[in-house]
Amino acid sequence: MEKYAIITIIITLFFFNRYAVANEAVSITKLYIVYMGEHSYPDSNWVISSNHELLAPVAGSFGQAKEAITYHYHKSFRGFLAKLTTDKAQKLRETESVISVFESKTNQLHTTHSWDFLGVDNVPQNNANVGSKSDVIVGVIDTGVLPESESFNDNGLGPVPKRFKGVCVAGDQFTVNNCNRKIIGARIYSKGYEAVHGPLESFNATFFRSPRDSDGHGTHTASTVSGSVVNNVSLFGMASGTARGGMPNARLAIYKRVAAFDDAISDGVDIISISIGSSPEGFFDDPISIGSFHAFKKGILVSTSAGNSGFATTKCAPWLLTVAASSIDREFNSNVQLGNSKILKVRDNAKFQGSSLNPLKMDKFHRVIFARDASAAGVTAGEASLCFNGTLDHKLIKWKIVVCSGFGIDNPDVVVREGGGVGMILIPLFGLNEYSSQYVIPTTALGTNELQALQNYVTRSKNPTAKISPTKTILKATRAPKMAFFSSIGPNTITPDIIKPDITAPDVRILAAWSPVNIELTAGRSVDYNIISGTSMACPHASGIAAMIKSHHPSWSPSAIKSAIMTTANAMDNAKRAILEDSSDSPASPFNYGSGHVNPIAALDPGLVYDFGSNDLIEFLCSTRAYATQIQMLTGTKITCKSPPVPMYDLNYPSIGVANMNGSVTVVRTLDSPAGVKVKATVKPKQLKFKEAGENMKFGVTFVADKTSHGSLVFGSLTWSSGNKYKVRIPIGLNLASAIQVRGK
Repeated sequence: MEKYAIITIIITLFFFNRYAVANEAVSITKLYIVYMGEHSYPDSNWVISSNHELLAPVAGSFGQAKEAITYHYHKSFRGFLAKLTTDKAQKLRETESVISVFESKTNQLHTTHSWDFLGVDNVPQNNANVGSKSDVIVGVIDTGVLPESESFNDNGLGPVPKRFKGVCVAGDQFTVNNCNRKIIGARIYSKGYEAVHGPLESFNATFFRSPRDSDGHGTHTASTVSGSVVNNVSLFGMASGTARGGMPNARLAIYKRVAAFDDAISDGVDIISISIGSSPEGFFDDPISIGSFHAFKKGILVSTSAGNSGFATTKCAPWLLTVAASSIDREFNSNVQLGNSKILKVRDNAKFQGSSLNPLKMDKFHRVIFARDASAAGVTAGEASLCFNGTLDHKLIKWKIVVCSGFGIDNPDVVVREGGGVGMILIPLFGLNEYSSQYVIPTTALGTNELQALQNYVTRSKNPTAKISPTKTILKATRAPKMAFFSSIGPNTITPDIIKPDITAPDVRILAAWSPVNIELTAGRSVDYNIISGTSMACPHASGIAAMIKSHHPSWSPSAIKSAIMTTANAMDNAKRAILEDSSDSPASPFNYGSGHVNPIAALDPGLVYDFGSNDLIEFLCSTRAYATQIQMLTGTKITCKSPPVPMYDLNYPSIGVANMNGSVTVVRTLDSPAGVKVKATVKPKQLKFKEAGENMKFGVTFVADKTSHGSLVFGSLTWSSGNKYKVRIPIGLNLASAIQVRGK
């Protein structure tokens, strides 16, 4: 998994947690987002003035209100970012025109063979009927961009689309000339972060007060979405080949930080890609949910990462495309050759495969010692096995390969090197196949079987030695995709009738452009391209596919694009078997992968789509028991919720979920025949016949639970087909008994 260069985020949260006395908490000043939904003011100045007037009675005066507000949301929706005490925040919550007030927290980043694995080279990059093939604009909200990377060259691109209203903001080591016909806009937002954490200069870390990327994460995700074609790229020879994004001809608008939704919508992007985490308690108190809802209303699809917690995803809104993480069929093997080959002859001439990103060469054999046998004075064997700082006896590990346990916490390779060790064999607790860390000394990671072979050899040999080989890249070497152990899963904790995540995409050990100033994740080595893992890498793959669909079908709505991606996804791997969970090799479920693994070629021509719009989302929000006034301010229109509300599971979503089912239930869906697609079928109860483009037809599915239902989970799928050309598939998840019957209506 990814390590993160910015570690100051946690410090402030710990500081806030020190205050346990309720009376003291009232006086603590924090940064809050005050959200008031859509507005009808004539211009930005009116919104800003109204925000000051709203806050003035709470802050104490108009001047104090101006001083407290650090940022205004005034383009696509109304709100502001302000420094407030807890009691003042509560007073604003009680104000009639305010939808929600919630603390602004710094979100965590969700840290090229992948596009070959997806078959994108067989996808035409434009549609002759659409006009310019490079008119699609993807807004990337992340840590910025390295503009001089070859992945962002604008060779062959025409003029910037006239509809784009964005700007290129100059700053620290970033000028307007750093934008081109590929990076057509770039903005930075630092006031909110600094209001909470203090000046960027105070952290003793490399940063740029500009859209320039000092982290590498934003450069990596942007180049994965839409990087230009660059030949002969690798990480020290690993993963060598041609680097490219999903849609190399798409334009990029870069937004550094989450506050960018308001600008991105106004600037005119077509797709928003955001690989950043959040922890919402509902749809009205999360910046990503709020911003993406307004983007949806403007016809913009927002693609986002499911999260790296391995637990329930926080990206629950149905207007989001929530992307889980899975592997590709590429392995990075760093072999260990043992000194006594006779013991391991049955294992390929005393060689067995390990997993690592190791560019370093070890010229000769060195003695092997387990860290538990090299504990420093006063340190237990268990503590020493983790290779934490101060736990190892330097005399015992000097000139040796040290076997350490754990996740690589506390930089064990650095600890071993400082003690005189020359190599490290790491025993990860789980997730071996997803390791993408880099180390300062030759290092590899071993699984259970290889570890047993090593233990047998070390135990039986008087002078156990080994040699670690540099990593070799092996393609088409494994069953894939497999679900990453860290990928966040379902069920949906906010609206459980909507299955989340939506789909899965490649994310394990992905090569893409990097910022060379961030050497923390590259063992101190400066690189232009880096290999990292995380749902952050899955999201831009889905975003690139969405951009391709948009270029072929410019009039399609966000939900139609989302449906195309979901209904054509694969629930089987490259061996035509069920997708597995990598940590256990047990079959995965829609709670892991949603509809399945993305299939770009099929998604361009899905046959039928499940479409829904803003009005459908209003009915959906009514079904969540949200207050009508909250929904009304969110949407900017007066609404009246139906009584009883439309069931949550009847949103025309490209999946079916029923979270609490007793007896039987009928779920309704509507299928559309989008423009340019013709589907013919015989008219029968279980068949749909579309006579013309744009037509839609409803169907119902009735589920009948067994009388012995005790709330167990059952998964299935429903597929509409038209001969061998189209297969429109959606997953089904039901909370009921183990035996059910399904019938169409």
